[in-house]
Amino acid sequence: MPIDARHPKEIREEIRRGKYTGVTAGLAPGYVQANLAVLPQEHAYDFLLFCQRNPRPCPLIEVTDVGSPEPTGVAPGADLRTDVPKYRIYRDGELVEEVTDITPYWRDDLIAFLLGCSFTFEWALMDAGVPMRHIDAGRNVAMWRTSRACRPAGRFRGPMVVSMRPVPAELVPKAVTVTARFPMAHGAPVHIGDPAAIGIRDLDRPEWGDPGIFQAGDVPVFWACGVTPQAVALASKPPLVITHSPGHMFITDLPNHALSVI
Repeated sequence: MPIDARHPKEIREEIRRGKYTGVTAGLAPGYVQANLAVLPQEHAYDFLLFCQRNPRPCPLIEVTDVGSPEPTGVAPGADLRTDVPKYRIYRDGELVEEVTDITPYWRDDLIAFLLGCSFTFEWALMDAGVPMRHIDAGRNVAMWRTSRACRPAGRFRGPMVVSMRPVPAELVPKAVTVTARFPMAHGAPVHIGDPAAIGIRDLDRPEWGDPGIFQAGDVPVFWACGVTPQAVALASKPPLVITHSPGHMFITDLPNHALSVI
């Protein structure tokens, strides 16, 4: 996948016009990407509490005002109804539709949550010499539900979702150290090695995204993932949750270093 180094505003404008609907890995190097979850105000406190209790999969970077689709803190002037390449609509625990514009679904009582994304630390990994083969191949990262339960909050409960990247064994310590610098983008891995230990049966069949590209000597490394709210929506069955489609993130104007602790 060619790296698209344009400013996030330019890329968001293309997305808003419907000119780009693909995954956002490889876009806007140096800028924070974010997961999206939109809920009615009635359930927003419970979800906020869920994020606070589960900061690894749900690191919260912005909450919009009630009824406003503008994330004024991380991308003033952006519109969360149109500036994500693909969205998913969940009703009563069922995925009912995937769309490229949620304007027809927007209501005055909706609140949008932006959560940190591992696409943010991928640039630091590449700078450190750790290969990101899904970016090289123009593919989405691989994601699974795990057997690890999140801490419940109100009506919200469900499993942690992880993303996986194959890492050469000798580079695993470096991958851990680099990603630990980004706690607001999921931080260090939650598991390294045997996928069965976290309830993953088949590395060749991810539940979301594309299979990882392994080479000899690689080790599977798993990070907490912002698709967790989608698994929680399926498990908790709230009347309405709108999310990004996995791998199709919101690109903010926030520089990656703003989320780094070192």
